[in-house]
Parts: sequence; C-alpha cells; structure tokens
Amino acid sequence: MGISSIWVYGEVVEGELSTLTTEMLAKARTLSDQVDVVIGGEASDAVAATAGAHGAGTVHATGDLGAGLQGVHVAAAIAAAIEAGAGPDAVLAGTTYDGRDVAARLSVALDAPVISNLVDLEVDGDALVGTSPIFGGTTNVKTTFTGGSAQIALIRPKSFVAEETSNGPAATAALATADCGAAGAAEVVDRFVEESDGPKLDEAAFVVSGGRGLGDAEKFSLVEEMAQLVGGAAGASRAIVDAGWVPYSSQVGQTGKVVKPDVYLALGISGATQHLVGMKGSKHIIAINKDEEAPIFGVADLGIVGDVHDVMPKLIEAIKARG
Repeated sequence: MGISSIWVYGEVVEGELSTLTTEMLAKARTLSDQVDVVIGGEASDAVAATAGAHGAGTVHATGDLGAGLQGVHVAAAIAAAIEAGAGPDAVLAGTTYDGRDVAARLSVALDAPVISNLVDLEVDGDALVGTSPIFGGTTNVKTTFTGGSAQIALIRPKSFVAEETSNGPAATAALATADCGAAGAAEVVDRFVEESDGPKLDEAAFVVSGGRGLGDAEKFSLVEEMAQLVGGAAGASRAIVDAGWVPYSSQVGQTGKVVKPDVYLALGISGATQHLVGMKGSKHIIAINKDEEAPIFGVADLGIVGDVHDVMPKLIEAIKARG
C-alpha cells in the first residue's frame, strides 16, 4: 500500500530548477519514499545539485530537445517509461504552460485522469487525494484518484514551502524519448522575455499591488515607485489588467499569479474573492482604501481608510526621509 514512486516534472529556468519544482518536491517527500525529477533537456550539475538538495534521488533527463516542445517530448517519454513498468505511480506538475501541456498529453497517452488546481495532497491507501479550492477559494473539495492508471496532479504555485535536505546531488539517468508523431515536429521559433527590474512577482518578499482605486493608468507609478523603494515587486488586480493599464504578467489572483510575500501592500484594491485567492496567504497584509467596507480589510493585518493619492505620497516621502 502507499505511493511507491513519484516523479516531479522539473522546469528549468535560466539553468536552474524553478521554485515551483522545489515546492512540489517538498510535498512529494511526504507522500513517497522514492521521489525523482524528470526534465526535458540535459541534466546539468546545477540541476542535479538542486534536485538532490530538495530530496530527489534521480533526475531523469530526455537529453537535448532542440527547439522541440517540452510537453510533447516529456509526456511521451514519461508515458513510455510507465508503460514499460519503469515509471512512477504518480506524476506531479506545476500549473504552468509547460506543466499543463505535459499533464494533458500524458493523460491522453495513458488514458489516465488529471486532477488540477491542487493546493494540497495526501495519501489514502494506494491513492492520492487532492485538495482544490472552488467558488473563488471559499470552499475546498477533495478528489481521490481511482483505478489502476498513473495518477497525474497539477499543483498551484505557492501551495507548499520548499525545504532543503542534507542530501547531496541527485543521480542522473537518461530517459528514452519516444515517437511523438506529427506533434514531434513542432518547434519553438522565438521567445519573448519581458524586461523587469527587481525580484519576480511570485518570489518577492514584498509585493505592492494596485487596483481600480488608483483612478487611471498613470497613477500606477505610485505602485512602481513604492515597490522600488522597498526592493519589492509591483502587482495588480485583474480590473486594471483587463483595462489595459498593466500587462497580464502583473496580475495577482485566481487567474493570475499566487503570491505569498512577507508583506503585501494593496493600494486601491477592493478585495474581490478572485484577488484574495492570490494573496491571502501573505504573512502580513496592509490595505489602503477609501471604502471602509471594502472586503480587503477583512484579511488585512493593518488597514488604512483613506484616499490612496493622499496616503501614498506621504508614505513614500517618509520612507525616502529614512534613507
């Protein structure tokens, strides 16, 4: 009984395993004694070191995929390993573009179900039980895998805390690629990397977010200036993303990024359920809003009832005065 083996799909960003991958490894270690990482590409020393430090025994690597799509080749390779009896009982992937692609293609290849948008996992006998929020995060439901097929789970970022172990580098093993049919010919011909200063939004210790209460797009400069002063990242509510004030990459919420900083400063954000889902796990929440009935105050540790255009300039001036 139990889950004998789990493979975590590892995403490599600028030569390093992503934070989401290490978060999933932390949870996987509590579910199985054998936890490995599977990646599309070469297993570098840096990837093996990080994987091992976070509890993985082996990094299964497909080798150079060139410009091929990760989802196509990685899913086919995992499916072939499972069908040959050399694969895991369960596969965890992150709720990212590549993670969802791998999970979807693996599901079709194995005729196995996927449980998505999970914020927790537990073991019941030889099955995984996933917890996912519904109704804007107001209710959680638990779903159990049934049947004998591989169990595929998609994990929401920031659901778990990455924790290192005292292990050395993981071993590396070649993962045989499989025939991908016509899809195997698809290639990535170009990538657009958005320029940004400071920490990434979903990894920052201090996040300053703005909402419709800022009034207009030009006033988002208050958010950016404050974020720069405190060495944090600038975020936004869905309302101003939809209005075209800022790009989607800045959106915090159920359909944007999930953040868990030490401090979350909300400027002119009313606190719709969709937004709260993405930031209510922050350690400390500070809200500034002129509507004293705004839902954001229900989760805030410190609330300031006032016009953000009056409060923020004074706050920024005070921080600058402190040097």
